[in-house]
Amino acid sequence: DRALALPAAVVERAGTGDLATRGTADVAAVGTTLRDAGPELLVCAMQALAVLVAVFLIDPLLGAVGVLTLTPIWLALRWYLRRARPGYLAEGAATSEVAEVLAATAAGARTVEAFGLAGRRVEASRDALAEARRTRLYTLFLRTVFFPAVEVSYTLPVAGVLLLGGYLHARGAMSLGAVVAAALYLRQFTEPLDQVLMCVEQLQNSGASFARVEGVARAPRTAADAAGSPVPADDRIDVAGACYAYERGGEVLSGVDLTVRPGERLAVVGPSGAGKTTLSRLLAGVDAPTAGSVTVGGAPIADLAPERLRRQVVLVTQEHHVFLGTVRDNLRLAEPAASDADVWAALAAVGADGWVRELPAGLDTELGADGCRTDGSRAQQLALARVVLADPHTIVLDEATALLDPATARHTERALAAVLAGRTVIAVAHRLHTAHDADRVAVMESGRLTELGTHEELVAADGAYAALWRTWHGEETGSPGGGDSPADTGAS
Repeated sequence: DRALALPAAVVERAGTGDLATRGTADVAAVGTTLRDAGPELLVCAMQALAVLVAVFLIDPLLGAVGVLTLTPIWLALRWYLRRARPGYLAEGAATSEVAEVLAATAAGARTVEAFGLAGRRVEASRDALAEARRTRLYTLFLRTVFFPAVEVSYTLPVAGVLLLGGYLHARGAMSLGAVVAAALYLRQFTEPLDQVLMCVEQLQNSGASFARVEGVARAPRTAADAAGSPVPADDRIDVAGACYAYERGGEVLSGVDLTVRPGERLAVVGPSGAGKTTLSRLLAGVDAPTAGSVTVGGAPIADLAPERLRRQVVLVTQEHHVFLGTVRDNLRLAEPAASDADVWAALAAVGADGWVRELPAGLDTELGADGCRTDGSRAQQLALARVVLADPHTIVLDEATALLDPATARHTERALAAVLAGRTVIAVAHRLHTAHDADRVAVMESGRLTELGTHEELVAADGAYAALWRTWHGEETGSPGGGDSPADTGAS
């Protein structure tokens, strides 16, 4: 539940492989230790204590010698414990990195194949595996030193008791039976002690796993619940002096001021790297600005509780996902109470009802690995249909129709506009017909908002937008299928 409650920004920073490893391998390691090592440690510790008590009852001096000769074991344990925790933490992180690299390669298999990136992905996998091998060899080295040192030290208590006991027996200060009994007890002491030390090693491994699992629980979250989060007064979005900088990069947004009126259709255009995607994430509450503010109805968007945020604003990107389950299940994620009629209406709004009706079982058709496969455009239509069902006050579309052909994309956008009439729609436009149909157009350049106005006003101003429009319009009329805008961008 804690992992599923993490904000999207935290999940993106952590990575799929890291979270998957923490939620599977690390949880399993902690569970195994609690089930097996905990009870065994308690039993063996009691056995070892009983043996030592028996030796002290035979003769306190022999008992003291037995305890003192355990000093090398204590020193070896101290050496091991200082190094084991960091070692196992590094091993867990390296294992997560391997999972992350493999997950990213599998998720982007088509991109890897299309752009010939197989060599780079193989190299990345080798680097991750080499680091995982290095960390595992280090923890193996720790065990290789620790356990042989302990095994050698097991003979010291018995040897010490025999030497001292033999000396005392020779002087008539102790009976032979007492010496032999104490030596046998200490010989028997090694078995529970060995089990205790084995449990200690397992506890170090699981302790590192528990720290990684606890890291998920302590990850920063959005507002805890709807009762404690701010309540927007209306649907007006205000961006005031918003700046944003990534942890490992420079500033990508600088001093953006923008007001989006309720029910307005706003298009955001600009060259690649202009900051359009970053702005869309701030408007959707995925990230909080590093300076300035982004509010809806006077309330900071990033501070809204998850449930309230989803009712207020939804971000749809070109990154889509089809969940294992039926078509109906995939769509009802947005609105569990939706009827079949509502589902069909949402599909019709995005032009997906036709191909869904052609599926073997319609809405009951299984999608996913073992079910019906969906290509990128169909998966994107399902994502847009979820938005229709969710019916938020504001929709942020970040190239949400990029995988559709130009004609289908424009038809889908206009159908969405009709269905979502009265809702605020903010669209990052990669095809300028989206900007042409919008109420206003915002032009981003180098992280700044440089132009804002209607399509006609910006064309008449003969600025950056006018240049983009002339170039794109010339390409569109010059080719039968239309063309991508020079503002066509990836993530920015």
